[in-house]
Amino acid sequence: MKLKNRTALITGASRGIGRAIALAFAAEGADLAITARSSQDLESLRSHASDLGVRCLSVEADLSESPSIETIFSHFNRAYDRIDILVNNAGIGSSIDPKPLIHFDDHIWDLTFQVNVKAPYMLCKRFLPNMIGRKCGRIINIASLAGKAGLLHGSAYSASKHALLGMTRSLAAEVVSDGITVNAICPGAVRTVTNEPRMAYDADRLGKSVAEYEATMTPLGRRLESEEIAPMAVYLASDEASVITGQALNVDGGVFMW
Repeated sequence: MKLKNRTALITGASRGIGRAIALAFAAEGADLAITARSSQDLESLRSHASDLGVRCLSVEADLSESPSIETIFSHFNRAYDRIDILVNNAGIGSSIDPKPLIHFDDHIWDLTFQVNVKAPYMLCKRFLPNMIGRKCGRIINIASLAGKAGLLHGSAYSASKHALLGMTRSLAAEVVSDGITVNAICPGAVRTVTNEPRMAYDADRLGKSVAEYEATMTPLGRRLESEEIAPMAVYLASDEASVITGQALNVDGGVFMW
């Protein structure tokens, strides 16, 4: 097992990519702390993880509210004495209110940056001292291809993911001598509940059915599945990736080939 005797905190873990990563980590032996807004979804995930033979702490928390960082931190420290892996997965997607920048809602802009940038910043700041003290750790930020290119009618999302990649690279330079790696995963379009409204919006804008639009999204002719993102997270969290840091790795079905 690649992650046996490791402890991982995963935000936005109740569904989609976060859930897939949590279950993949559990299958590799990692004890978990999982957070999300939905207690029901968290309990379902906690039960599945427990069935895999690992410990799993669930913390209901809304990362749009800054005090939630201390809630997560305090619950985690009561359950575990060390953190080996931090996965900043929770995010506000471009589905929330896609529209041109000049018509964009300022509240949605601020909310997007709060969850997608400030929350990962605050979680890193809170948990890094434990990693630095032990001279080891893995931080994995879930970004997006939109962090490397613009996104029509999604300026808040794209700008926030660009910012997250900037933080990833800067932090990686700061803690590399402490034995800590910091990387980002940039998924392409993934089939999630959160992504569905955006799919419908873009398909309608282009005058296509959702199925027709989906077939054009990747060279594979389909969207990706959450379970296809998780193996990269497992790899980055493992000893095998000990020399990989400051990277933004695409998992996109061949959309960006560089």
